[in-house]
Amino acid sequence: MDERQPGRRLNKYMADSGYCSRREADRLIAEGRVRINGQPGALGDRVLPGMIVTVDGQPLSGEGEKVYILLNKPKGIVCTADPREPMNVVDYIGHPARIFPVGRLDKDSEGLLLLTSDGGIVNRLLRAAGGHEKEYEVTIDRPVTPEFVRRMTAGVPILDTVTLPCKVRRTGERSFNIILVQGLNRQIRRMCEALGANVTHLRRVRIMNLRLGRLQPGQWRDLTAEELETLFSSLDIRE
Repeated sequence: MDERQPGRRLNKYMADSGYCSRREADRLIAEGRVRINGQPGALGDRVLPGMIVTVDGQPLSGEGEKVYILLNKPKGIVCTADPREPMNVVDYIGHPARIFPVGRLDKDSEGLLLLTSDGGIVNRLLRAAGGHEKEYEVTIDRPVTPEFVRRMTAGVPILDTVTLPCKVRRTGERSFNIILVQGLNRQIRRMCEALGANVTHLRRVRIMNLRLGRLQPGQWRDLTAEELETLFSSLDIRE
């Protein structure tokens, strides 16, 4: 559909409102839970000024102020906005805006997590082909040998594939730093297990230009204007 047509695509309007990501909006629309001026919304519909969009009867605003937050996620907190999960990260933060996590950090891990009300950046950040770096500090239950570093760096067979080459640097007898450009499920833990080691501690310290810094577990802060500018530039987003 020609993007020069008036109004915004329904899924973009929902993402701009901070309600959800575009992908989640597509699912809600397909399930018949979204209405425009009381009529069922359809994929590809456009929202014009003055129209009222509702999800499950709740009206949305497509002009909400966008929120970008960095959290040092503690162990035990789950990266989901699903209220059925008692340890979900959104309730843990308790922010007044409707935010959701970008990507995942497993329950047993800690460290940097980005949360936002801007559904428009989620797919760009999660797209593996973009080569966006994520950096982790890892401790395992065996010595980090040169052979272990070499094999981790070259790629490890897990989940019916071989992980992409990555950067690995030994930081202690049983610790190392690793920089990934992909995000397979529990990737680092599975890579270590494939090489005969178990992860005892895992912390994410960087996502692209965003760094954990001095944030303590459980603390969060808003992104700075400089961080946002660099992030948007890296994602080729023009405000």
